[in-house]
Amino acid sequence: MDVIEIIKQRRCIRKFKQDPIDDEILKELVDCARLAPCASNKQPLEFIVVKDKETCEKVFENLGWASYISPKGTPKEGEKPTAYIFILVNKQRATKWIGHDIGAAFENILLAAWSKGIGGCPIVTINRKNVREILNVPDDYEIDTVIPLGYKGHDSFAEDNDEKVEYYMDENGNFHVPKRPLERVIHFDKF
Repeated sequence: MDVIEIIKQRRCIRKFKQDPIDDEILKELVDCARLAPCASNKQPLEFIVVKDKETCEKVFENLGWASYISPKGTPKEGEKPTAYIFILVNKQRATKWIGHDIGAAFENILLAAWSKGIGGCPIVTINRKNVREILNVPDDYEIDTVIPLGYKGHDSFAEDNDEKVEYYMDENGNFHVPKRPLERVIHFDKF
């Protein structure tokens, strides 16, 4: 699969098969994030990979899922992620462009994961106080984003729609995600 195909096919996945993800794959995903562009090459991001079942369950309880369709969008038993990658910001290295750095890193994770048949979804609704304790995160690091991961347990489809932003789940448990049509967002030479 080429990179353009992966970009166009990749969707957020929120329900997962329970097959474990190999450690080497998880390391490769973090390596792809590490190699993402960052402002002034400050390299302010660090990552915690969570795969221990007990820790995964504790993390799961401290995340918000699919706000437009809560609670239907929350994975049930047998659908929960089998791993997580937390993106941490080293406050001593961060620049005012940190949001760009984080976005580039998590998109690299998601694209690399998709290339291996693994789905995920960036989540920022995190009980940071609890997760900081669970993962023993030092105070000079900010917990920014988490990517729950697993082999995909549903399909998700992008659909051209300039009227709505709210995604929905159909009767088969698949997600439908409105995206503004290309002709509405592209401008050549001037607006």
